[in-house]
Amino acid sequence: MAKIRSKKNSSKKDVIIQKAARLFREKGFGAASMRDLAEHVGVEAASLYNHIQSKSEILQTICFKVANDFISHLDAVQSSPEAALKKLERIIRFHIRMMMERYEFVYISDHEWRHLPEPYLSNFLNQRRTYRRSLADLITRGIEKGEMKDIDPYVAVLTILSAISGIESWHRSRKSISPEALENNMVKYLIDGLKG
Repeated sequence: MAKIRSKKNSSKKDVIIQKAARLFREKGFGAASMRDLAEHVGVEAASLYNHIQSKSEILQTICFKVANDFISHLDAVQSSPEAALKKLERIIRFHIRMMMERYEFVYISDHEWRHLPEPYLSNFLNQRRTYRRSLADLITRGIEKGEMKDIDPYVAVLTILSAISGIESWHRSRKSISPEALENNMVKYLIDGLKG
């Protein structure tokens, strides 16, 4: 079989994880086997174990990479001097771009996290709860400063995240709207709906 071809600056493990993300999205984590992954990558199954230990290791890598990217971005935005509404807009744009540019990783993180073994599952869920709480706190501050409507912050967070997850439909469709138009329209709709 062929060797694992890596893109410039990508390790063989990175290539395997990228291909696994696509496979997990197409088949589901539970249904995808290491043999399927080896076929997808174009190597013998035994040679995969030179780079990764298990499917679970791949899932952990994907889920925590996505979580860490969101948390790092949130931390950077929170530390800026901008108004709460502007901070929220930057966070929404980041979520939208992640859904468009790193769709398979975000999809796996959103749908397949249930397969994480402990203690990774509890850790991931704690990170997710903390992240959502931070978003709700940001909205609360925006409401207190009169930048945002007096709405329930928890409902606002659920609405924003649910709307952004709808980009899955854009990926499955013929993409008749450009990524830029999609982002700008979604931001306008979500931010205008929150403005005080």
